[in-house]
Amino acid sequence: QVQLVESGGGLVQPGGSLRLSCAASRSGFSLTTMGWYRQAPGKQRELVASITSGGTETYADSVKGRFTVSRDNAKKTVYLQMNSLKPEDTAVYYCNAFPMPFISWGQGTQVTVSL
Repeated sequence: QVQLVESGGGLVQPGGSLRLSCAASRSGFSLTTMGWYRQAPGKQRELVASITSGGTETYADSVKGRFTVSRDNAKKTVYLQMNSLKPEDTAVYYCNAFPMPFISWGQGTQVTVSL
């Protein structure tokens, strides 16, 4: 069973930056397209960014130009650099495979953007 451990969240002011990390225990990680998802209170979970095994990145329109996804296959880790954060980015952020998430989700990491 894969384990996903997200970290790096916190409280940041609007315009600030955070870097999220997600460590995976799964063998074959390097062959898996990974995504960063987020879920705000009262809203459905949404995909914000994904990265293929070859490093091709895609982004939701709401974060394009502000967020950057990357990965280190040797460390089985995927990252999300978030710049120019806005209050509407406040959510719990998760990583998982894309487009077919693993059954198990990590605990997520809370990102709060507020004065």
